[in-house]
Amino acid sequence: MNFHGTEVRQKALTLLRSDASNADVARQLDVPVGTVGYWKHLDRAKRGECPGRHDPPCPRCHGRQLDEGAYGYLLGLYLGDGHISRYSQHRVPNLMITCTESWPGLMDACEAAMRAVFPENRVCRVRKTGCRNVKVYSKHLPCLFPQHGPGKKHERPIVLEPWQQAVVRAHPWEFIRGLIHSDGCRITNWTTRTVGGERKRYEYPRYFFSNKSDDIRRLFTNALDLVGVEWTSLARGCDPFNISVARKASVALMDAHVGPKF
Repeated sequence: MNFHGTEVRQKALTLLRSDASNADVARQLDVPVGTVGYWKHLDRAKRGECPGRHDPPCPRCHGRQLDEGAYGYLLGLYLGDGHISRYSQHRVPNLMITCTESWPGLMDACEAAMRAVFPENRVCRVRKTGCRNVKVYSKHLPCLFPQHGPGKKHERPIVLEPWQQAVVRAHPWEFIRGLIHSDGCRITNWTTRTVGGERKRYEYPRYFFSNKSDDIRRLFTNALDLVGVEWTSLARGCDPFNISVARKASVALMDAHVGPKF
């Protein structure tokens, strides 16, 4: 067994505090990398910088300023394609938004919103088949997303807290954009009409939002009402899962503030 004196240890800590990597310090001082890591852990714990003990301030618990626009967008994404989970190997819950590889711009927007809402937390992307999960870990996810709970969203009530309602009222387009980017789309419909005895084809743009949760669809349509967008509810079978925006003026508003996924 090799024993390393105080002088070697102090040299290692000096290098580590200057942002040298564990591996570089280990090679330079001929010390096992595990020992260097242990010294670094004890040093950071002594100085109150130990990973796991740092708890970034929360807008709800500590009054930290919240980027409400980014939060409104992220809330829409969460209600559509997001969920919060806590696996046994992790001490901290994580928010995960699933984004298809077909829309890299959406993925970038999701990551940017996460970084704005959680500026001191690390955001990562986990590659899956045909998609990537954009994730952030935070102990305060339940504070910012109180809709989290067991079971599927459409099988339990989804109600916004008063402070969330205030955010949506102040930033309705960001919320709408998040919902469209998760469970919505912009498509081109077509129809035919007889004009002067001749059958002609006409194409027109249309927005759809589909979600099995009555509460989430209601949140979406309430936000549309706030910004003056006309909408209709379409039935699929016997359940009205689909919300349609097809009026020309309303589609123009959606194009100006939301647009297609990219």
